Amino acid sequence: MEKLQGKKVYVGLSGGVDSAVSAAQLKKAGADVTGVFIKGWYPPGMPCTWATDRRDAMRVAAFLHIPFYTLDASLEYKKGVIDYLLSEYEAGRTPNPDVMCNREVKFGAFYEFARTQGVDYIATGHYAQQVNGELLRGPDQSKDQSYFLWAISSDALAHTLFPVGGLPKTEVRKLAKHFGLPVAEKKDSQGICFLGSISVDEFLRKEFEPVQGKAVDQKGIEIGTHDGAVLYTLGARAVLHDAEQGPWYVIAKDMRTNIITVSKEQFAIIPATEIRLRDTNFFTSTSNKLIAQYRYHGPRIEGVYNFQKNIFTPTTPLQETPASGQSLVLYRADECIGGGIIV
Repeated sequence: MEKLQGKKVYVGLSGGVDSAVSAAQLKKAGADVTGVFIKGWYPPGMPCTWATDRRDAMRVAAFLHIPFYTLDASLEYKKGVIDYLLSEYEAGRTPNPDVMCNREVKFGAFYEFARTQGVDYIATGHYAQQVNGELLRGPDQSKDQSYFLWAISSDALAHTLFPVGGLPKTEVRKLAKHFGLPVAEKKDSQGICFLGSISVDEFLRKEFEPVQGKAVDQKGIEIGTHDGAVLYTLGARAVLHDAEQGPWYVIAKDMRTNIITVSKEQFAIIPATEIRLRDTNFFTSTSNKLIAQYRYHGPRIEGVYNFQKNIFTPTTPLQETPASGQSLVLYRADECIGGGIIV
């Protein structure tokens, strides 16, 4: 960050530690920093922490003596994230709302707003690295968030800074205390990006009002009941009623009949020999062998990607079949080159 003296940077202040340390580091580097809290869409009648998070973001901005804005991105949240999540669950697929939150909101609405204000860069507290327009994994493998950034535009990536992306979380905590930030002791958020403390299960139950259905084994024999097929994704643990003690895992769903197929093996499905993608986005293309990741912190598999047919072919057998709707993200060593949604 040695070349940031006088550069105009808008930092997405979430009210958490990572974005607060990012803002502090940028100011220390001499950048002209402004904090921006992004207000999303929140389920009416359900508890949410956004007001508390905004207050914490304002406290950080006041402590650092930087300007503070609130950006209302509720329309982008509702259309690009909430509606997407609901439609994917309704179709029986496995959505990845954090990917869409980044694409549509943080590196969509926020980025466009910042550019209209004539900024040089936006900055976030993501654990990833941007070097000369390339997206790289963060060195702290337990925190690396590059998986969730494959869908953002190349233009947004080139104008984004990740001040804490090259640091381990323990060091970020130390910096928060070193700077004396008012959120230094705040715990990390455990919810997905737009629901906060509300669980996905609670949200889906409110939106869909699911009804009980049959749970069958791989032979089609009914073994119990469940609370609604729309509540489950493939590989998820299912809570069954009037059934033999589990654990039970969902290996297939029939949304029309509201029947789920379960097994005591989490991935008791014949593994795929190739993975087809849709809605792809790539920062670069290469014919070299690649590493693919189809679940956050999931297994990394080697293979070859056909850019004309949008098909990834593993060079070693898969142990499971990736779920339709999830993101397959492709890497060349530690460089994320892009990805797509699994068909």
